[in-house]
Amino acid sequence: MRYMLLIHHGSAPTPEEPGAWNALSTEERRQVVADYQALGETPGVTTGERMEPPEDATTVRVRDGQTLITDGPFAELKEALGGYLFYEADDLDAALELAARIPAARLGGAVEVRPIRQ
Repeated sequence: MRYMLLIHHGSAPTPEEPGAWNALSTEERRQVVADYQALGETPGVTTGERMEPPEDATTVRVRDGQTLITDGPFAELKEALGGYLFYEADDLDAALELAARIPAARLGGAVEVRPIRQ
C-alpha cells in the first residue's frame, strides 16, 4: 500500500527559523538532520520536495465563476504543510512507525498519514 505523509511543521524548529533552531543544542540539531537523512534512505520512501514557508503561498478559490486569489495559506500557519514524502509500506502500522520518526512530529508539529487511492 502506498501512503503520503504530509509534514506539518507547526512550531517545530527548522534551520529557516534561526531563533527556534538555535535554541536546540548542537546535538539536537545534528540529530534532526540525521533523522531526515535516514528517512530519505529508508526502503520504500520517495522523498518529496521541501516547500517555501506558508506566508509565500497564494491560495486560489473559484466562487460563482469568479477566481479569487489571496496571498498566504488557506490553513492556519501552525497547520501549514511544510513538506511531504511517499512511502510504500506493508500496512498502516509501518507507515505510522515511519511518521513517528519524522522530527517535526516530536518537535511541535504533526504528520498526517494518508493512503494513496489505488
